[in-house]
Amino acid sequence: MKLYYAPRTRATRPRWLLEEMGVPYELVRLDRAAGALRTPEHLARHPMGRVPVLEDGDARLFESAAICLWLAERFPEKGMLPPAGTPGRALTYQWLFFAMDELEPPLEALHGLLRPPEGERDAAAIEAQKARFLEGARVLDLALRGRPFLAGDAFGVADLVTGAVASWGKALVGGIDGMPALAAWLAGVKARPAWKRAIAD
Repeated sequence: MKLYYAPRTRATRPRWLLEEMGVPYELVRLDRAAGALRTPEHLARHPMGRVPVLEDGDARLFESAAICLWLAERFPEKGMLPPAGTPGRALTYQWLFFAMDELEPPLEALHGLLRPPEGERDAAAIEAQKARFLEGARVLDLALRGRPFLAGDAFGVADLVTGAVASWGKALVGGIDGMPALAAWLAGVKARPAWKRAIAD
């Protein structure tokens, strides 16, 4: 199993999951600055020249959430995914789609809006995207009140993917004030040894 990876990208998510599960894999680091994502070889793996890409036997996948779901299904004995047909599995699907559809788009937009020098930024657009993310963050905070994890009694792929996006959001918008359940859950997620290994570089 081979994971094509670049630091500080969405490829951290499947790397984190692989570290959580303790399964053997080869990490192939690609140098974005050197153009490694635009080579013909990598474009054959991912036609948009991005990471992550996972090669696992005859399966080749891109999209971080899809890879994480595949890996959790691939190794059911690791307990990262509730059984099929259970409420926990349904909640896992819900939170993965929520992370990708509600939390991540405003962060992607905000990331672009913050690129120009400070004096050239569109302040109103920045605040609008922050508000979009925080609206979704409040949904997470409400869901986590009185429960330790998103889809059951144990840490799973829903927490991993959603936690990775929420962590990026907290840093990008400058905090998640007034959301104690979300803050406590996120602190626990980021204290996990596998998370620290996944972001070591």
